Amino acid sequence: MNRYSSTKIKRKEDGGRVYSYTLYPKIPIKNSDIFITPTYGTRLDVLANKYYGDTSLWWIIAQANGIKGFTALYSKNYEGQLRIPTQTQDIINEFDSMNR
Repeated sequence: MNRYSSTKIKRKEDGGRVYSYTLYPKIPIKNSDIFITPTYGTRLDVLANKYYGDTSLWWIIAQANGIKGFTALYSKNYEGQLRIPTQTQDIINEFDSMNR
């Protein structure tokens, strides 16, 4: 799944391109979620590969934890437990329906 395939591209008057924003679903906590304590420098794409088998799903972990603007966790930008949602297909389906 390529999350950028849903991102709309707008054309400017001069012919240039501007990417529109992408909408992400809210990801409620579920009993099946996994909670981990990340180590310094943990990368979300590596976690996505470990838990989902797909590095491109890093955005699910970021969205579930309110992480914006970075994909590697350091003490200055993130502390505490990290939630790994496990029901990814439901999340992907909602993402797809929001961005059609």
